[in-house]
Amino acid sequence: MKRLANVYYLAASVALMTLLVYLPALQNKFVEWDDRDYITANPSIRSLDVAFLKWAFLQFFPSYWHPLTWISHALDYAFWGLNPLGHHLTSIVLHALNTFLVVVLVSRLLAAFNGRRRLNDPSPFSNERSVLIAAGTTGLLFGLHPLNVESVAWVSERKTLLCGLFFLLSIMSYVNGAISGQSGDCGNAGAGRKRTFLNKHYLLLLVFFILALLSKPMAVTLPVVLLILDWHPFGRIRSVKTFLTAFLEKFPLFLLSLASSIVTVFAQKAVGALSARYAMAPLPTRVLVAAHALIAYLGKMVWPLNLVPFYPYPETASLASMEYFVPTALVVGITVVCVVNAKKRKFWLTAWSYYCMTLIPVLGIVQVGGQSMADRYTYLPCLGPFMIMGLGAAWLWEKSHAPERLSPLVKLISGAAAIGLLCFLSSATFKQIGVWKNNLCLWNYVIAKDPTISFAYNNRGLTYDELGRFDEAIKDLDKAVELAPTDYWAYTNRGMLFGKTGQFNKAIEDFERAIVLDPSHPETYINLGIAYAKKGLVDKAIEQFTKAILIDPRQAMAFYNRGLLYSRTGSNDRAASDYQKACELGSAEACEALQ
Repeated sequence: MKRLANVYYLAASVALMTLLVYLPALQNKFVEWDDRDYITANPSIRSLDVAFLKWAFLQFFPSYWHPLTWISHALDYAFWGLNPLGHHLTSIVLHALNTFLVVVLVSRLLAAFNGRRRLNDPSPFSNERSVLIAAGTTGLLFGLHPLNVESVAWVSERKTLLCGLFFLLSIMSYVNGAISGQSGDCGNAGAGRKRTFLNKHYLLLLVFFILALLSKPMAVTLPVVLLILDWHPFGRIRSVKTFLTAFLEKFPLFLLSLASSIVTVFAQKAVGALSARYAMAPLPTRVLVAAHALIAYLGKMVWPLNLVPFYPYPETASLASMEYFVPTALVVGITVVCVVNAKKRKFWLTAWSYYCMTLIPVLGIVQVGGQSMADRYTYLPCLGPFMIMGLGAAWLWEKSHAPERLSPLVKLISGAAAIGLLCFLSSATFKQIGVWKNNLCLWNYVIAKDPTISFAYNNRGLTYDELGRFDEAIKDLDKAVELAPTDYWAYTNRGMLFGKTGQFNKAIEDFERAIVLDPSHPETYINLGIAYAKKGLVDKAIEQFTKAILIDPRQAMAFYNRGLLYSRTGSNDRAASDYQKACELGSAEACEALQ
């Protein structure tokens, strides 16, 4: 009981430290990168009613199915409105809570390992002090590592924090059940206790897993993670027969993962997020980029001083290049070493398998978007490497504090090293939080790190536009078009800015180019129609508004603007009909025009 209390005290202390380090994020604003779609310009989250729940569960907006995430944002809006402080506070608290769970979970896993320890698999972590050092170090790395700042300081990544919370609670439920029925190995005399686990803890596991999937589909790897834990440290898988038993036990979880994966692919296809990358990146390229990411993430965990919010997908990737040959060789080498030593040191294969498996959904084998990797993708996978580091810290502490080596100098050096690491992580995290302070800080940082990222100029241009710095905005959008001449959004945004500054000919040219690149967006036709109307080209303007309505009959702005033009040309009946439709779709201006 005392040991359990010590674990909770330690977990609470690490969580509190994490909370304090992240407090500067409360001063951050929303950023012009998904926060608009998720929060600031999303009317759907502004009411908690049946219509909202229907939207949350039935829509694939913007490109995922994560209804619990929408509910979280709606609750924040209900309490805080559009005050970013409250939204950031929720994210910080969730991360601190996840950090608490990490410390407790690691201590429980080490307890399970020690409980099943055999002579041919000795453990140097059998005493309470070693367990606390390993768990505390893992928790501190998870809570304070700057690699996780993106998941916490970016409000749109609430889905990652929620998924992490329920993913950890799922594993905790499984671990608690497995430990309570420690002798209940698959297929032996512990079956009675195993049934208790299936009845009590398994139900909790199912509930938490469903909640994780409702937060973010990255949780689909959980059933495989549980099988890895069945192999080690629980020792429930020792043969093909016991593997089949463990697999069947988790079959409902696999079905849930399959269903979530299908829904996710369908959602991505619905918004066109898959097709372009398939055409650009053949499978061998995607495999090489995935291997590179696996090693690059490990490097950032060890030396987190070059973190960027966006890592663009490479134009080419070849084994003939050292940039991809070395990571591929390292992935193969690490896997071989872990497998060869699996009989004597099972933990290494367990940690490596966990790390790789939890990253598989975001390694780009099924490529979504234009990034090759992202810091936020490591939020859960980092636990494997961080636990290795935690065990390493416990081992070093025990070695340096052995009776024959116990000296004031050794204690001083060890304590100074620990404090130095803590200060370094806290400082790096504090600095990385500042990157997300506002739009300008974010995009200035991204462009400084990589001046070839077109959409960074695009987004900074939009920021300058909001600040009224139109010359700088046009300069950035010109750069975005130069770097990505086939980017629909660059032309669209520049066209809107040209229209705002009265340069209608240039606006028309950009909107027409954007439509050639992607004719599926009704908003572009509306903007083109407005530009034509400003030029006095009424017939062309009406034609564009009509095209927008054909693409999406719910475009109130298209009906309203077409109604205005009908009214000016004397087609009052048509104007009244369009105003009526726009009013029904929520246009206050159209409703006033009808009065």
